Amino acid sequence: MNFLAHIYLSGKNEKLMIGNFIGDYVKGKKYENYPLSIKQGILLHRQIDHFTDSHLNFREAKKLLVSEYKLYSGIVIDLFYDHFLAKNWNNYSNVSLRQFTKWTHAVLLTNFFHLPKRVQGFLPFLIQNRRLESYSTVNGIQKSLELMSKYTSLPGKSEKAMEIMKYNQQFFEDNFAVFIKDMINFVENNYDIKIQKPDFAIGV
Repeated sequence: MNFLAHIYLSGKNEKLMIGNFIGDYVKGKKYENYPLSIKQGILLHRQIDHFTDSHLNFREAKKLLVSEYKLYSGIVIDLFYDHFLAKNWNNYSNVSLRQFTKWTHAVLLTNFFHLPKRVQGFLPFLIQNRRLESYSTVNGIQKSLELMSKYTSLPGKSEKAMEIMKYNQQFFEDNFAVFIKDMINFVENNYDIKIQKPDFAIGV
């Protein structure tokens, strides 16, 4: 899962959300240096990643990208999943994506001193470019892939990734719908987290 999903799966616990958001940037036992709730968020992030990597739907989705992205195919699916979460946001949240993003930005800025240096470095750009909201569009996802390929070892094949997603649109939509339902149940049942789902989201 990518930024938006990790934040969403934190419920309304601000410190837990901070930990979940920075999880990729806190390695090994360095999580022990953080306050309890942030520490729990970092560990939750790791459990979400483990659940994701083990889920059949995630593994099936990666197969469509492995020829182009090899070991990096899971990173692209993480972004695809954030796209379908943002695109269908009203099916999963009782607040708008804009409201949720504003709340997220406010919490991150309030807790800026808790963020790792690398996160502090890119946070202004994430906020200025409304990165979380941009995930709702194909163009937003493509720009994120291009940015990642520029600053990481992710192959620069964003156009090919978008072509694969467009060609397999219904598969990815259905794949994600099953996956996120299982993920929400996993988080709520195991970590005492209440996700702010819309009233009509029966069975989610």
